[in-house]
Amino acid sequence: MGGLSCLFLNMQFNNHSIRLITREDTEKLFNLIDRNRSRLEDFFAGTVSKTKTLADTKDFVADVLQRIAEKKYYAYLIINDESNDIVGYIDVKNIDWSIPKAEFGCYFDIEHCGKGLATVAMNKVIAHLFNEEGFLKLFLRTHKKNVAARKLAEKCGFEVEGVIRKDYKKTNGEVVDLVYYGLVKP
Repeated sequence: MGGLSCLFLNMQFNNHSIRLITREDTEKLFNLIDRNRSRLEDFFAGTVSKTKTLADTKDFVADVLQRIAEKKYYAYLIINDESNDIVGYIDVKNIDWSIPKAEFGCYFDIEHCGKGLATVAMNKVIAHLFNEEGFLKLFLRTHKKNVAARKLAEKCGFEVEGVIRKDYKKTNGEVVDLVYYGLVKP
């Protein structure tokens, strides 16, 4: 499980592609995060703190590539094929190959939200993870007030498994409850 098929994922849909991150994506990833930094800083605190500058982002991408090689983390980019810009980022983290399960996360550029792009991209990556990589379960965590993330999770078939109290520290230091969603392989 967790074979090389993940490394060769390149899916097309509606003038967009989904593929794993490469070193060449560093500057465009930095630009995506920088444009959306204020929206991302509370719930993608690690990513935002590690990508404050282009140089930081270069180190971040190098670390991501190392973790991909070790099958500990996967970072998929959603690329607009016309502009060649990165419009979204899907990550698969906290992988436990003994079950196998993983945490699923994503963010999209503010200009591309609300257009159905995230739903299609997430469903394609989910299908790949279940059918090609052999995962049996995916889960995601989100703040109860993040209505967009909750709707997206539910559109993609995730079900609420519970609320974990005092489970995440935001950038400002506040510790908040998170809603846990799970999705098992059909």
